[in-house]
Amino acid sequence: MAIIVNLDVMMAKRKMSLNELAGKVDLTLANLSILKNNHAKAVRFSTLEAICKALDCQPGDILEFIPGEEKENAPE
Repeated sequence: MAIIVNLDVMMAKRKMSLNELAGKVDLTLANLSILKNNHAKAVRFSTLEAICKALDCQPGDILEFIPGEEKENAPE
């Protein structure tokens, strides 16, 4: 996928654990882990907003577009 989730980077910068962030954004640990590990297919704006508020960051600090990435991971 061409969109990379850098949630783990922002969590490390803010010295925040996955459990702590899950509590602040009212999201299950399992769902937050799916997002953090780049396995999510979508993210709601309300979830993204809550994460940005909790980590005091911008959406661009968490989400990154890498052109051509989708071609490398596509099944043949």
